[in-house]
Amino acid sequence: MHTAVLDLLIRSIPLILSILKTEASLLWKVSYAIEDVKEKLTIMQSVLIDADKMGAGSEGEKAWLATVTDIAYDVEDVIDKFMYQISRERIGGRSTRFLCHTIYFPKNLWERHKTASELQIIKNKIQAIPDIKRYAIDPNMASSSSNHRPNLHHAESHLFLKEDELVGIQEKRQLLMGPLTDGEPERTVISVVGMEGSGKTTLVANIYNNGDVRRHFDCYAWITVSQSIQRTLSSIEYRALSEGLVNYLEKKKYLLVIDDVWDTDLIDYLKAPLQDGCAGSRIIVTNRNEDVASYHFWGKIHIHRIELLEKEEAWILFCKKAFSSGCCPSEHKLLLAQKLVEKCEGLPLAIVALGSLMYSKNISQWNMIHNSYNWNLSNNPKLQGVNNILSLSFKDLSHHLKHCFLYCSFFPEDYMIRRKRLMKLWFAEGFIEQVEGSTPEEVAERYLEELVFRNMLQVVRRNEFGRPKAFKIHDVMRDLALLISKRENFGVVHNGGEEMAECKARRISIHTNKELRSFSGASKLRSFLVFNKLKTLPSRIKMLRVLDFGGAEIDELPNKVVNLFNLRYLNLKRTSVKELPKSISRLLNLQSLDISDTRIKALPRKIGKLKNLQYLIMHSHNRNSNDFRIVNGVQVPSKICRLTNLQSVSPWYFNVKAADEMDLCDSIQGMTLLRRLLIMVTNEEETLRMDALSSPPRNLQSLVLVGKLEKVPQWFSSLQNLTFLYLHWSRLEEDVLPQIAALPNLVRLSLNNAYSGKQMVFHIGFPKLTSLTIRNFPELNEIIIRESVMPKVQSLYIADYMELETAPKGIEYLKNLQKLILESVSMELKNRINLGEGNVDFAKVQHIPKIYMR
Repeated sequence: MHTAVLDLLIRSIPLILSILKTEASLLWKVSYAIEDVKEKLTIMQSVLIDADKMGAGSEGEKAWLATVTDIAYDVEDVIDKFMYQISRERIGGRSTRFLCHTIYFPKNLWERHKTASELQIIKNKIQAIPDIKRYAIDPNMASSSSNHRPNLHHAESHLFLKEDELVGIQEKRQLLMGPLTDGEPERTVISVVGMEGSGKTTLVANIYNNGDVRRHFDCYAWITVSQSIQRTLSSIEYRALSEGLVNYLEKKKYLLVIDDVWDTDLIDYLKAPLQDGCAGSRIIVTNRNEDVASYHFWGKIHIHRIELLEKEEAWILFCKKAFSSGCCPSEHKLLLAQKLVEKCEGLPLAIVALGSLMYSKNISQWNMIHNSYNWNLSNNPKLQGVNNILSLSFKDLSHHLKHCFLYCSFFPEDYMIRRKRLMKLWFAEGFIEQVEGSTPEEVAERYLEELVFRNMLQVVRRNEFGRPKAFKIHDVMRDLALLISKRENFGVVHNGGEEMAECKARRISIHTNKELRSFSGASKLRSFLVFNKLKTLPSRIKMLRVLDFGGAEIDELPNKVVNLFNLRYLNLKRTSVKELPKSISRLLNLQSLDISDTRIKALPRKIGKLKNLQYLIMHSHNRNSNDFRIVNGVQVPSKICRLTNLQSVSPWYFNVKAADEMDLCDSIQGMTLLRRLLIMVTNEEETLRMDALSSPPRNLQSLVLVGKLEKVPQWFSSLQNLTFLYLHWSRLEEDVLPQIAALPNLVRLSLNNAYSGKQMVFHIGFPKLTSLTIRNFPELNEIIIRESVMPKVQSLYIADYMELETAPKGIEYLKNLQKLILESVSMELKNRINLGEGNVDFAKVQHIPKIYMR
């Protein structure tokens, strides 16, 4: 966790030094001091990496880590303040720089000297830290530390649970017992996967102890595996383990349970010695990671995912633990108990621990625990076990992922966290590591995938292709993340209850309308997120990187925002803000600006000065897709073409006219990094001309064109990386399909009033297309699909075709089609499909699992 702080600093120092070397007057001992501190931080980082892997056990280790983190934050503050001074000189142009190097030279010289002095003080602090070798983490000590022992005991204790202590076990047990006792000779691996505390071990232990199961095997064994065992298994120990297994399992039909496997290395270790068991042997592996669950051991693999308890099951389990009678004795306790159980969100581990805590408590104690649930999670011995077990998954994350995971806890409970929003926040904070051959977006996507695979984030919404769009963090995991964040000054949530005067956190998330007064740590803030009505911003917050007002109740952007030189991310989405100040051009480091669904009508003229801007979102959706105007955009100045680092713009040009062709195409041509683009003309009679675009941005992935096209742009065929194409109100007289059929990566194609012909023929191509929407073609009366075209299409949506009277000819060739939607089509077409077997078109569509007619 602490390592990520140093990693961000070490990565940023070369850039800072390169900036310093461009101006000799800025060198004044500063570059030397920064380079010297970098060397010290690099040494400290290597020790922190070991600490991250093994965990700090002693109080001395924890104190050392806290000291290092504080120093890293101090370095970050000094460097950011120094860069702020440089920015003030550069932001005003030549005249300001002249003044800085003449009239204000003594003051600026003093600022350089002050920075060098502060870095020297930090260097002295580093040297004063006790010898790092004294606190270097000993792997052998870590493996036997008390931090791990309770969890091993907890896992093994599931072997002795009574049947009447289990809830919702019968159906799950039957599903698992099938492949164990089916008599199939092929050796089989059953992988049971689920988030920590979901009941994996409890379920498997119940089956393992079942007499009917054991009678199917000559021998059986249970191995509980800890992280430390997997990490410290030496080659000698491995050989001894392998030889012991080979000798014992020879010519035996066995049942082996390997509980709590964290990575695939252990599976690779055990492959060889387990080859010699008899046919019919079974292995059950419990784990928290989808990657481990699907990893091939040998033989057949069954993957069983553990779902959280339903509300009724959760309530029954809680009552068994909280009340001697097994039911809630009073109405007053009933209300409190239901609120507490809801907070556990079906997680058995949390429910059992909480129920045990509440057992034999009086009503005043119930009230106290309910009102201080988060505090109890970290301080109450009975809930500490939950904390220990859940924190294992956190400790196993890389230091980059730890920061990314903790950031998720700043969103309110049960909040649906949008994928794109979360990724942009991570970018702004610098959490995404640089990986050669991968874009930051690709790395961030992998981070999200890993957190989901580890069951630390839950996917709550996917697009039509199964790609995650939004996530949620389980309340119990969120509480753990908040505890860690607060303890390490990573960040806090302000909900009106805690005292903030002495807060030293680097990030604050506002969940209350209560005014946040100034506090001592405001100058250290790097993120400020608002989820309620904001009255005022704290003073002295000039080093912010993130300012997120998304959905907050504000109608005016605070004046001090334009002074936040470090700002990378500004989100005003779904606020009532009416305009951006002209001086927003001072935010030279801004990477992401979202003003979608606001009342802003135009961008300031000097927006083109934001050279680092990568994401510009400024539209409001019109939900009626049959209207010409699918979005309401924002007027942009001509100088926006200077934003050559833009990767995503929606819409890029709003109210475009035919006469704008050259300016429009020149602007797009210069944005070589652009990946998403939406363009809309002034009205439905205006022509969108784009033929002057000789070569579109090479990395373009999403293209939306709204407006009349006289002909298909020639450059369409060069969109080799395009995955989504939407043509709206194009009303082409020529067929667009031949121009795009060969696009190798096109996955989604949406055509709305895009073609004026009577017949649409899919002759060839579309090798990766999975979703096709054809809507509102007024003259179209026939759709033909040739064999071998669109081999992967899964979804076909046809709407607003009263002239279309038959199902698409060749739809029977779409063998992977899972869903057909017919909306506002002729009654004759519906009848040809709807009357079932014997009908004219029934044979064509009977292979499609889901058919909807509206």
